[in-house]
Amino acid sequence: MKRRDDILLVDGYNMIGAWPVLEKLKAFDLEEARDKLLDMLADYQGFTGMAVYVIFDAHQVPGLGATFKHHKLTIVYTKEKETADECIERMVVELFQKRRHLYVATSDLVEQHVAFAHGALRLSARELLIEMEQNRKQIELTLREETKSRRNTVDNSLSLEIRTQLERLRRGKK
Repeated sequence: MKRRDDILLVDGYNMIGAWPVLEKLKAFDLEEARDKLLDMLADYQGFTGMAVYVIFDAHQVPGLGATFKHHKLTIVYTKEKETADECIERMVVELFQKRRHLYVATSDLVEQHVAFAHGALRLSARELLIEMEQNRKQIELTLREETKSRRNTVDNSLSLEIRTQLERLRRGKK
């Protein structure tokens, strides 16, 4: 069971390649697919309370890498000559030393085994997508129930006499 102080490390491009909606989007606009992934993960983080880190490969791009916040997610672009897998492995070791519950979301089997060997639990891209869809359904159900329970709350708290007087006023009768 996931807890609010748990951490999820997500291999960003792995999810984009594995989730059908993002794969289709990637064919037209990779940046749009990344943005959609981040929006989906931000919703997931908001629902679960987990800290979510999204790691994107930049190993073929010159530079020192970058880390920044977006929608309260931590976005990591790897440094030059570092793959997302290497970055995730390094982060698992660093974060596990702090005794956190770590999850690594990737469908890369080698990466899953390496993360597991370092103490992290694994989630395949498919498992994460299913969990996110279940969370979305739970949110919709909760919102529907809250909306039903809030309906006519003022009317339900008024006495019959006052409701009758208000109804007369509404109809223009004194």
